Amino acid sequence: MGIMRVLNIISQVIGLTGAAVIIWGFLLVLYRFLRLEWIRIRGQKIGLRREALRHVLGSYLLLGLEILIAADIIRTITHPTLMDMAILAGIVVIRTIISVFLDKELAASHALDECLSKEEKSASPPGRS
Repeated sequence: MGIMRVLNIISQVIGLTGAAVIIWGFLLVLYRFLRLEWIRIRGQKIGLRREALRHVLGSYLLLGLEILIAADIIRTITHPTLMDMAILAGIVVIRTIISVFLDKELAASHALDECLSKEEKSASPPGRS
């Protein structure tokens, strides 16, 4: 088996791993979402928890996209035509833009979570944490 065949298999495994990360994140978030909706139907407010769930999905998407970029790079090494390189460049640009925006949103969410956590601590009665 040649080195290019091995690299092709590795890129496929990495690509499947990236897809699996995204699917796993989706399934986890779907399960938690359904539980939250059950809570909402019973009359409780879930706005902040739903927003946090959205950010969990975003983090899985971001990780999965970065893994898929690695697979695309390795795949292009095995087929280095100009057309494949142009396609890879387009894919990397699109996925990078998506990753940047997801990363910014997750950072903003983290800052919001810290602010809410500080507010909750300052609002709790003395002697409790």
